[in-house]
Amino acid sequence: QVQLVESEGGLVQPGGSLRLSCTTSGIIFRIYSMGWYSQAPGKQRELVATITSANSTNYEDSVKGRFTISRDNRKNTVYLQMNSLKSEDTAVYYCNAARSGISSRLYWGQGTQVAVSS
Repeated sequence: QVQLVESEGGLVQPGGSLRLSCTTSGIIFRIYSMGWYSQAPGKQRELVATITSANSTNYEDSVKGRFTISRDNRKNTVYLQMNSLKSEDTAVYYCNAARSGISSRLYWGQGTQVAVSS
């Protein structure tokens, strides 16, 4: 059974930092591309950042220079370090695991709420 379990989010003041983690089980983590997505109230789920199995990263423009995605293949875990948080970063954050090709797969975590407010 595949599981992606995100860490608890929380309430952060503007300008603050928060690190999210997503620990997986039931997949060969090292061969999957991992991603973080956000979904604000009333909006569609959007890409935040991705990291491939080769550690190549990609970021949505609004988080470049503020957020960092990383992975630890020994711990089957992907991280999202969020710095200089803004109110517009408030959303539910989801991690996903994706594998392309003939045996393509896509799995999602349950989501974790991040609220940025004073």
